[in-house]
Amino acid sequence: MGSNTARVMPAQKPHRSKQDYGTPWELIKAVESRWGSLGVDLAATNENAKAPRHYNIEQDSLKQPWHLLTAFRLWLNPPFEDIGAWARKCKEESKLGARIIMLTPASVGSEWFAAHCFGVAHVIGLRPRIIFEGCKDPYPKDCMLTLWGFPDVAPGFDIWRWK
Repeated sequence: MGSNTARVMPAQKPHRSKQDYGTPWELIKAVESRWGSLGVDLAATNENAKAPRHYNIEQDSLKQPWHLLTAFRLWLNPPFEDIGAWARKCKEESKLGARIIMLTPASVGSEWFAAHCFGVAHVIGLRPRIIFEGCKDPYPKDCMLTLWGFPDVAPGFDIWRWK
């Protein structure tokens, strides 16, 4: 880059971006094809829930005992503004028997990833990028699934061409 060329960075909107984009059904169907039906959506609205049962914002999923839902595979597309709290809850609840699949940006350098995912969960990088419901373009960052509590899936890393 020459000295006269200004570097243009992408616009960031910390804590101001929409937090409730729905997961595309195409991804949900691929996830269910690989790991089985999802029974409970842990962070949904009535409009974007991806499982027969769901927790909405008024029910504060982070205060619920997910491990009592061991009969179900649990789906989580959390608000991306505080993923750490959700990742911590996933790690804790999986130790008590919960089986959780969480969709997040692929933030492998973040503190929440190091503390609650690395070495204790199975992380799957997703290809191609996801187009969330209500959007026309793919999400601008790579995304990943993190699986906790699946006895036949060892901690580690994989890449999945889900589409």
